[in-house]
Amino acid sequence: MTGGVSSPPVTGGATPPSQPPARTPDEQWQQQAHPGILTLGDSGPQVTELQTRLLRIPDVYQGGQVNGRYDQALAEAVSRFQVWYGIRGDANGVYGDATRLDLESRT
Repeated sequence: MTGGVSSPPVTGGATPPSQPPARTPDEQWQQQAHPGILTLGDSGPQVTELQTRLLRIPDVYQGGQVNGRYDQALAEAVSRFQVWYGIRGDANGVYGDATRLDLESRT
């Protein structure tokens, strides 16, 4: 055996997962000040619950995935829900207190 460094094996052309866009300082502050807020790039069981609830609202997240990842499609669905139901108080596409309260009351 030689003392050379081996490189990791190449996998069949898979591309690495893309990183979520960096959050603005306002978004970072909002996330720290209000830990219940969900936004683009978040993941976990709370996102899964949001996806499941949005699927119960006709035409808001139609065909959306329940995978626990807050991606662009989910942000657009949250934004659509906010616009269609006149929700104020949360940034566009951000699942904050006002959006959560309204969605939970409807589902």
